[in-house]
Amino acid sequence: MPAIVIIGAQWGDEGKGKATDLLGSRIDYVVKFNGGNNAGHTVVIGDEKYALHLLPSGILTEGVTPIIANGVVIDVEVLFEELDALIARGVDVSKLLISANAHIITNYHRTLDKVTERFLGKRQIGTTGRGIGPSYADKINRVGIRVQDLFDEKILRQKVEGALDQKNHLLVKVYNRRAIEVDEIVTELLSYADRLRPMVADTGLLLNQALDKGDVVLFEGGQATMLDVDHGTYPFVTSSNSTSGGAATGSGVAPNRLERIIGIVKAYTTRVGSGPFPTELFDESGEFLRANGFEFGTTTGRPRRCGWYDAPIARYTARVNGVTDFVLTKLDVLTGLTTIPVCVAYDVDGVRFDEMPVSQSDFHHAVPIYEEFPGWEEDITGARTFDDLPKNAQDYVLAIEKMSGARMSAIGIGPGRDEIIVRHDLVD
Repeated sequence: MPAIVIIGAQWGDEGKGKATDLLGSRIDYVVKFNGGNNAGHTVVIGDEKYALHLLPSGILTEGVTPIIANGVVIDVEVLFEELDALIARGVDVSKLLISANAHIITNYHRTLDKVTERFLGKRQIGTTGRGIGPSYADKINRVGIRVQDLFDEKILRQKVEGALDQKNHLLVKVYNRRAIEVDEIVTELLSYADRLRPMVADTGLLLNQALDKGDVVLFEGGQATMLDVDHGTYPFVTSSNSTSGGAATGSGVAPNRLERIIGIVKAYTTRVGSGPFPTELFDESGEFLRANGFEFGTTTGRPRRCGWYDAPIARYTARVNGVTDFVLTKLDVLTGLTTIPVCVAYDVDGVRFDEMPVSQSDFHHAVPIYEEFPGWEEDITGARTFDDLPKNAQDYVLAIEKMSGARMSAIGIGPGRDEIIVRHDLVD
């Protein structure tokens, strides 16, 4: 079982870092294949909590080689800050490798991201303002800056000039901002080159050679399925492919080598930013989930929108990604609830939809149809087997497993590294 993909099965923040950490000692490489520093993983090891944004969570596991692959957009300043913070805490980061083909986020990407979002007014998408979208746009428009360009000043200057020629007209004439100087950008990017150079490699070749040897490679997706630019709730999505298919295009490893797809799903649902969210709660139940689950963004600190578990979304995720196993996280957050509703279908203007509507308009107007399950009062954080869970908690897991399209192979019952129940081995 050499190639494994971990993806978010809702709108992000499901606990992918915990799942990666669970596999840690049994894998050789952890690969970030999409996104940028617009998402975060929180990993708890003992009394230590690590918030990772751009780095793969495997960087915390001894013996694992972490890789930032070609599908990622990199803010180098943020990368260095994150590395320095880990070094200060005694973490060895010397094995990190970065694809020469990954794209760079520049200052003008961040500027455009912020002013464009403000310009949209009520139609705002909910971007983090970190330049991820504009960087991907430049990639598709073939005016992007790649990591390898930082090692050739002549090429770098030509590319920055080409990128800014149009962008400065936009900044000055549409957004009433100052023009950005080419020298300003080139000087900043060149200042990163010496430190960055030893980390840069042909990561696609390296990963294929590792798989040929039988090494275990874990592909770790940023964001989540419902934020995928093609398969999510467009336009309220990220700018990359965060589904399992993105692991192939974002790393240079062919799709027929991806043998296990693990979807991470919370025992309820959360979302950050704008966009449709059928099970969203605006009452004390939503506040209960937010407070007990500490639902605030790892990267932004923004309060997350909270709602009940959505089975049609889980089924959609299973289908789009080819999910073989789900990891259910934060089951402990539901402790203390008398009843726990689960969305089993939607009502759209009197018509029942058992699957996600293909029409965005229908999904915006979808009203959840709930089935209720009895809750439990017992503390479950000490459980280490499925049988240790209260009967009602077991019944809840089995019910949503039946609705979701794949088996629940592991269950998170607390924030700690060891607070997890494994029902089916994720590496076999």
